[in-house]
Amino acid sequence: MAWFRKEKKPRQPRRERLEIPRDTWEKCEACGHTDIRDKFLRNLNVCPGCDFHRRMRAWDYAGALIDEGTLSEVGGELRSVDPLGFPDYPARLKRALANAGDTDAILTVTGQLEGMPVGIGVMDFAFMGGSMGSVVGEKIARLGQRSLEKKHPLVIVSQSGGARMQEGILSLMQMAKASAVLSQLAERRIPYISVLTNPTTGGVSASYAMLGDAILAEPGAVIGFAGPRVIKQTLGQDLPEGFQTAEFLLEKGMVDQVVHRKDMRGTLSRLLRHMTGRPAAAGHDQQES
Repeated sequence: MAWFRKEKKPRQPRRERLEIPRDTWEKCEACGHTDIRDKFLRNLNVCPGCDFHRRMRAWDYAGALIDEGTLSEVGGELRSVDPLGFPDYPARLKRALANAGDTDAILTVTGQLEGMPVGIGVMDFAFMGGSMGSVVGEKIARLGQRSLEKKHPLVIVSQSGGARMQEGILSLMQMAKASAVLSQLAERRIPYISVLTNPTTGGVSASYAMLGDAILAEPGAVIGFAGPRVIKQTLGQDLPEGFQTAEFLLEKGMVDQVVHRKDMRGTLSRLLRHMTGRPAAAGHDQQES
């Protein structure tokens, strides 16, 4: 009766087990919403759940503003050094370069914004908290000088914890250095627009971030010189709700407009065209109408 017995054979799996890479998913820091990374990137790193504007890398932000195929880096050869012999600073610079790339705390580029030639600087919080060191000041000065020579508008997107303590007084001197070139732009009536993202604090907020002919900010961005905790301890008083947010500063007249990241490119284009008196480039005016 052997033919009544069913011979047992090991079953082969019908499909292979797929391993999902760790970086496939992203989690919003504000609401905890978890989604695939590509969805965050397509949404310009704005949470699709709560609309929280997450930090964006400098190259990605510049690419979202500049017309495709027109971007060119300025001052990319500049590198931070250790002029004061600060303990562990060279090692921190090496780690920052490995983690954040070789743009230092700011990326400076030229290109076209909806057909208009511009110079754009974008700070990167991934490089030592976007701290302002000698390289940041020199890159802004060179980009500003280029704007003076070409008579092209300048845009700086700030995202920083302030001056870089490892460079001491040299980092504080960058406040005056950047402010000086911006004053020259103002004298020659070349537009400069400052864009404030989360966070913009310390020496950056006390210099070029607040010197724009127009000052825009992303929703919910923390903007100020010292942190709320330090101010509260100094004053000994409770601070107003939403203190130091972009919306609070808009209400107090320190910010001209709070602009969603998806609208930033179009808003900058319209402002710069108005400031320079230039008409829209062919094709772009039709997109806006």
